[in-house]
Amino acid sequence: MADRTVIPFGPQHPVLPEPIHLDLYVEDEKVVEAVPQLGFVHRGLEKLVEKRDFQQYVYVCERICGICSFGHSLGYCQTVELLMGLEVPPRAEFLRVIWHELSRMHSHMLWMGLLADAFGYENLFMQTWRLRERVLDIFEQTTGGRVILSATCVGGVNQDISNEDLRGICDVLDRMRSEFQTLINTFLKDQSVKSRLVGVGYISKQEAHDFAMVGPFARACGIAEDVRCYGYDAYGALADFQPIVSDQGDGWARCMVRAEEVLQAIDIIKELVEKIPDGPISMKVKGRPAEGAQATSRLEQPRGECFYYARGNGTKFLERFRIRTPTSQSIAGMVHTLQGCDLADVALNVLTIDPCISCTER
Repeated sequence: MADRTVIPFGPQHPVLPEPIHLDLYVEDEKVVEAVPQLGFVHRGLEKLVEKRDFQQYVYVCERICGICSFGHSLGYCQTVELLMGLEVPPRAEFLRVIWHELSRMHSHMLWMGLLADAFGYENLFMQTWRLRERVLDIFEQTTGGRVILSATCVGGVNQDISNEDLRGICDVLDRMRSEFQTLINTFLKDQSVKSRLVGVGYISKQEAHDFAMVGPFARACGIAEDVRCYGYDAYGALADFQPIVSDQGDGWARCMVRAEEVLQAIDIIKELVEKIPDGPISMKVKGRPAEGAQATSRLEQPRGECFYYARGNGTKFLERFRIRTPTSQSIAGMVHTLQGCDLADVALNVLTIDPCISCTER
């Protein structure tokens, strides 16, 4: 048997936007085992529910992670609204989903740019992030923020978007579509790119089930699971929503799923803009979460299903708040993809699950 060498990967590495450490046990150029270590960015944010009231905590929750910020504020507000029996105005539900799908576009295009940078296509990286800037411009136009939006509150949303501005957003997205399609052709059809992604980091559908994987990581393995199918908020108003699925199970499939979800997000936003009702955007919240009241909610973050739990104690401070994030579900699958891969493919395999360590550790 060949001698094993332990190679440390991270916590600081060019391909990692956030710190994660892996001990790679290597024989020659093959990884035979990968042992992850977490805990570098734990900030105790869940404990803060005891010091910030349930209205103030919205702004803490959306700072769990910058890229996932809107989804976390939305998931938290949904949970508290269930806890208190609040009914959100329909227009607010539509606006929430429009911003959420823009956040999905923002997250996926950021990831695709990092992927291009990882295999050395600097021009492709810059072009992808150039398009992503248009989404950030929409955020700035409608909320005043580019990453941390502070648009959602318990009971609705803080800002409205006029119907005229919504139609203008659709015009911007239509112009983006053709340019983004050109980028997709490079990501999915260029032979140099395919040589780095096809067959790399393969996971079967059964293994994806066994590891309880979620999001694009799971859908790229043939698992047609997407929380949006259950119709929370305004997703129930969509005529026909079907998740993007591939059965190829490798890095190329994960890229394809995310690229197609960007185009799907454009279609969702345009359909909701056509159907958005008039009316108020928030309701006055009275009372406090009852003692012993509990609630859970789920939503589809860009990286996959996120689960939220809250418990009240009769005061304005929650007794408990807990999040189960998509990356925490996908780390086992990531470690599995590293076993048996070439050392040169480690960085790419880690990147293809789109890990969000800030969300995982909090």
